[in-house]
Amino acid sequence: MVIKPIHTEAEYQAALALIEASWDAADGSDEAEQLEVLSMLVEAYEKQHFPIEAPDPIEFLNYVMETRGLARKDLEPYIGPRGRVSDIMNRVRPLSLDMIRRLSAGLDLPATVLIQDYRLRREAA
Repeated sequence: MVIKPIHTEAEYQAALALIEASWDAADGSDEAEQLEVLSMLVEAYEKQHFPIEAPDPIEFLNYVMETRGLARKDLEPYIGPRGRVSDIMNRVRPLSLDMIRRLSAGLDLPATVLIQDYRLRREAA
């Protein structure tokens, strides 16, 4: 089979079908190498045609807390006292660079997500 870049939806679907058919290929076989190349081509096509935006940092923190069974109190070592955690999680104030570094290192979170801009709640006039 000739492997070439994926340009159309039909080529994309055909590549996905080939990947599915080759999924159980033996390591080191020609079929396994074809699977690896097709996977890279599909990944490149998907990045171009179906980009996934980075999540909102606060929504991401809420997700992490929910999936790991954490409470706001568990964020205090990384963000600061209870009031500061509340301000951050309620979007009153933004995460600082030091907070982002501590969250990233302490909870093994990607700093690239936490550093994204996000909307703060507007103060009452």
